[in-house]
Amino acid sequence: MSSMHTWQTITRSAEETELLAERAGRALRGGEVVELVADLGGGKTTFSRGLVRGMGSTDTVSSPTFTISKVYQAKGKQIHHFDFYRLHEAGIIADELAEFVGDPHTVVLVEWADVVQHVLPDARLTVAITQTPEGDRSLTFSYPDSLDYILKAIQA
Repeated sequence: MSSMHTWQTITRSAEETELLAERAGRALRGGEVVELVADLGGGKTTFSRGLVRGMGSTDTVSSPTFTISKVYQAKGKQIHHFDFYRLHEAGIIADELAEFVGDPHTVVLVEWADVVQHVLPDARLTVAITQTPEGDRSLTFSYPDSLDYILKAIQA
């Protein structure tokens, strides 16, 4: 049985947040699910941009709020980026999400995941981003033993 861990850090700029996420992206192997939790404007797209770049993609990253999902290409892998902000229930898009969860050639990146919690695996990386009173970003990573290689890469 895998135990859950948490690690927290502060970034002082959007560039620092992107660089941190880029280190995480370099460690991704495929098959991982990354859940991003933050308020509107909290840094989810900034983190996504770094993660996608770290996987080797040169695609332009933007929030899929209005399209619900986007796909980025990266060195023989795909990143499927979902944003469920506008949905009160996932409907058929939950089936699309489920299709990619666990695919060894795909990394799934999910924002506003409340309506798809039943589809997401317990063994996922959750990144909670909050603003500090000083205007910095506090990032809390929650992860199981099976994903500790991602945190080792971030902390290196």
